Amino acid sequence: MTAQEIYDNLKAKFGDAVGEAKLDALQPWIAISETRTREICQFLRDEPTFAFDYLSCLSGMDYPDGKLGVVYHLFSMTHRHKIVLRTMCTREHPHIQSVSAVWGTANWHEREAYDMFGIVFDEHPDLRRILCGDDYPGYPLRKDFKVPEFYNGMKVPY
Repeated sequence: MTAQEIYDNLKAKFGDAVGEAKLDALQPWIAISETRTREICQFLRDEPTFAFDYLSCLSGMDYPDGKLGVVYHLFSMTHRHKIVLRTMCTREHPHIQSVSAVWGTANWHEREAYDMFGIVFDEHPDLRRILCGDDYPGYPLRKDFKVPEFYNGMKVPY
């Protein structure tokens, strides 16, 4: 199935929850709503036409326009097709639906995106920091992050 066919099917089923797309790229992508992420991903996994049974990567993003986002790389072992999904949220309300119930591997990837970018994955079963300490101030991969001069009484060597 081509990226255009995937997009057309998603747009027909989910309407406004499916936004812009770049389908002629090396890795074609489709933008989806942060409030319907789980529903769209569940459909892409369970619908036999798509059968996206493999989430190969989930990455947090801090975009230059001040928005945060998540990028999902999906692959179908059955049909051998792939697509990238993108969803965005604001810094003021950094919430995106968790897809850990759809693909178990998303669990730790979402925790990393939460820890590094501060993106809250709604209904995640165990959303807590995975790389930084619980008391670490801020989110290190955000563009506006300032390394603290001291952390836990120790000088940070930057």
